[in-house]
Amino acid sequence: MLFALEVAISGLLSGIMYSLVALGFVLIFKASGVFNFAQGAMVLCAALTFVRLLELGVPFWIAAGITLIVMMVLAVVIERIVLRPLVNQPLIILFMATIGLNFFLEGLAQGVWDAQVHGLQLGIDDLPWEPLANSTGMLISIFDLSAALICGVLVASLGVFFHKGRIGRALRAVADDHQAAMAVGIPLQHIWAIVWAAAGIVALVAGALWGQRLGVQFSISLVALKALPVLILGGLNSISGVIVGGLLIGAGEKLAEVYLGPIIGGGIENWFAYLLAMVFLLFKPYGLFGEEIIERV
Repeated sequence: MLFALEVAISGLLSGIMYSLVALGFVLIFKASGVFNFAQGAMVLCAALTFVRLLELGVPFWIAAGITLIVMMVLAVVIERIVLRPLVNQPLIILFMATIGLNFFLEGLAQGVWDAQVHGLQLGIDDLPWEPLANSTGMLISIFDLSAALICGVLVASLGVFFHKGRIGRALRAVADDHQAAMAVGIPLQHIWAIVWAAAGIVALVAGALWGQRLGVQFSISLVALKALPVLILGGLNSISGVIVGGLLIGAGEKLAEVYLGPIIGGGIENWFAYLLAMVFLLFKPYGLFGEEIIERV
């Protein structure tokens, strides 16, 4: 029983990190109604910029600040050059634009820096937390606990920011109808720039945390694929949904790997999340907290 609880807690902590990656998708979808295929490339770009600055001798917090500025400037440039000319275009065009943006950002990041694998240390030990281990016998990593706390605070802060006040109301209006929002004086371009900048902040934190866990390399952009089941479970337009979806995916895949792996074979952790998402699509296609899209013709 204690071992099962340990596995479940470890999965929940990993799930919060999945939620952070998924949050970037949700923010942009709520603002533009389009699925941002380039979110994984943004994570790679942020992580690679951060780790290379550290390797060049830049102090930790200065490197983090420079990377944050780079990501926010990149977000504004994307809004000006890619999104602004496509206002009121069909969503499929916006989606295709983000696919092209994904390959461009991957090539840009590796062209400016390099395509090598880099180790990243944030000063957080990936060792069992001794007080918990001594009192309960559960081996829960300090890094997992710290990463979950950081992700939880960031997700909660952005959730409050985009649900309260004028920006939150403007965001919901833009998500409902671009033309109607502009007709009542909401600056669409400003809202998009703010949301993409927030997505850049999310990419930096996600890139740093996953960079320590996996190493900073091209494959870190594929972490965004694990966010897809999280979005399906939680709902593509729900910030609270990505938290619940991430927890379900994280705990589910860990428990499945430990208890079903010996029966049906290993590697369950790699595909269990997608299987769970397929089941959800059959019964809850808009996710647990997603808004149903009803079109009248």
